[in-house]
Amino acid sequence: MATASDRLANNLNFGALGKATELRQRLFFTLGALIIFRLGTFLPIPGINPLALQQFFEQQSSGILGIFDTFSGGALVRMGIFALGIMPYISASIVVQLLGVALPYFQKLQKEGDSGRKKMTQITRYLTIIICMFQSTAYLSGTIPSEAILVENRFLFTISSMIILTSGTIFCMWLGEKITDKGIGNGISMLIMIGIISRFPGSIVAEALSKGMNQALFFIIEIIVLFLVVMFTVMLVQAIRRIPIQYAKQVVGSSLYGGKRQYLPLKVNSSGVMPIIFAQALMFLPAIIGLQFAENSDFFQYIATSFSNMQSWLYNVTFAVLIIAFTFFYTAITVNPNKMADDMKRNNGFIPGIKPGPETSDFISNVMDRITLPGSILLAIVAILPAFAMMFGVNQSFAQFYGGTSLLIMVGVILDTLQQIESYLLMRHYDGMMKSGKVKGRSV
Repeated sequence: MATASDRLANNLNFGALGKATELRQRLFFTLGALIIFRLGTFLPIPGINPLALQQFFEQQSSGILGIFDTFSGGALVRMGIFALGIMPYISASIVVQLLGVALPYFQKLQKEGDSGRKKMTQITRYLTIIICMFQSTAYLSGTIPSEAILVENRFLFTISSMIILTSGTIFCMWLGEKITDKGIGNGISMLIMIGIISRFPGSIVAEALSKGMNQALFFIIEIIVLFLVVMFTVMLVQAIRRIPIQYAKQVVGSSLYGGKRQYLPLKVNSSGVMPIIFAQALMFLPAIIGLQFAENSDFFQYIATSFSNMQSWLYNVTFAVLIIAFTFFYTAITVNPNKMADDMKRNNGFIPGIKPGPETSDFISNVMDRITLPGSILLAIVAILPAFAMMFGVNQSFAQFYGGTSLLIMVGVILDTLQQIESYLLMRHYDGMMKSGKVKGRSV
């Protein structure tokens, strides 16, 4: 009897991929860009003793440094030129989008179309450089021990390292944009995902070795629980609420069109992984600020300690609240009930029992509010699951894949990429990736 994996392998249509020359080029470009990104994580900045730095990070792996190192793909441990990764760009994007809600100037830019988006993108890039300068200074002064620095002139070392780390982030930002334009998938999300997934093989091996033969059964239970969590995350990402739509019959020439009932799919998690990425980017800031002033203030010492510990109640409560807030915020930006209502009215469609126009828009908005609230809460629960996993004895490096940002980003980005490949094939009149059915993922 064929297993599920065998059936999936037999259902894959590799012939369609072989025929699509442009798609194959895009896939190779994406692969090449990701390889370049990974190579950059292994190139240390000048003046660093890698051995001393690694020993220091092994002692600090349970704190905020370990969390950030996961997103940088191990570049922070090696103090690579991509140590800051793409997170400063994410932080800048958060600030610019918040300004788009609060300030009239940015609101005007959002309404100007392509020209406005180009200006906001340029502002985001400039803000990224500023954030990189502050973050690089904080990391250089707060995370690198003196015995790991080989340069006697500390001022010269700090300035040169700031320039290198800032340039590394700018290059990552440019690389992500190129992946989006010439490759497959969202470039920024792909860079974050590849940094996370690169830690998975080492984490699972380390977890297996730490349990040993005496706790082999416990390790098997961990793998089963991880599988169940992944399945729940996939269901959460793909869950939709279908609203029935009835289209009026139209006579075009001698043919009759319409009259069939269709559905408007509203995703429970329409904002995707962006609330998780945004929230995680902000979670680094309290710990970084606290570390700078911890020596002179008990309050900042408490903040630095709490936000450097993934198991602390303050860290998890703040993280959950930020995720819920960003879910509503990003959903409000990406989902436009007025546009949906206008499109339905223009195509002679209506929701049974609801008048076309403003009432339809209000109905869709109310439905979105009702499904976004439980969706955001479930998203927050999944995000803080690693803290509970560590309470049951799972190592932090492996516990991060029991939910949290790591798992959600991996699942979301992989589904997005598969759906883009499928859509690309179908738009160009090739067969899809599957001989029957289609890949179901989130809309980008």
